[in-house]
Amino acid sequence: MPAVDLFIPCFVDQLFPQTAMNMVKVLESVGCEVHYNANQTCCGQPAYNAGYKQESHQVACKFLDDFPNQPDRYIVSPSGSCVGMVRNAYAELFDGTADQARYHGLQRRIFEMTEFLVDVLGVKQIAGAQLPGKYTYHDSCSALRECGIKEAPRLLLDAVQGLERVEMSESETCCGFGGTFAVKFEAISVAMAEQKVENALATGADYVVSTDTSCLMHLDAYIRREKKPIKTMHVADVLASGW
Repeated sequence: MPAVDLFIPCFVDQLFPQTAMNMVKVLESVGCEVHYNANQTCCGQPAYNAGYKQESHQVACKFLDDFPNQPDRYIVSPSGSCVGMVRNAYAELFDGTADQARYHGLQRRIFEMTEFLVDVLGVKQIAGAQLPGKYTYHDSCSALRECGIKEAPRLLLDAVQGLERVEMSESETCCGFGGTFAVKFEAISVAMAEQKVENALATGADYVVSTDTSCLMHLDAYIRREKKPIKTMHVADVLASGW
């Protein structure tokens, strides 16, 4: 039975806790032994992206302490963005430090949920998952470009009973969130969300699905404000549907 430590990002913990619980359901359904360290906090991405390298290094050091080096345990998260931060930006933060070797051990063990299921465990379908309707998939920037995640979520979603995929135009284009980008460049951010939502609507899909709650939150805000006939869903919530 694979042992898994959960890494629950700030966005999920504070705003979408049900997505975290659904990830637990999915992991346990495929035989994982799931553990959660309640002392965990942020990965440091907001500070890092804002240019606060020293502060983000302090947060990263706590992350290492929260997930001690246990080679037989995986770290799994419902966020390609945060996994990308740990895999890539931490390499800079720990370069030449005493914690570099410890970080490399952790770097090899951390995965976004869908890539863990497909690429590590070889899972192609979540038994019992069912959701009627059509979905279109949004490739989040971090999941796609920092982690190389593209086929894994689609493979699992396509196996959900009753669910049909319809690809949207420019699925790999940014949704416009980008963390503090949405605050600093609000008009551009909203325009990018509008274009993404319009591309999704053009497919006739019922749902926009992605690996990242931050993207989905941004798109959902635009959808709700403009009263558009489409919903957003995290891939974990889809895979746990129908049980």
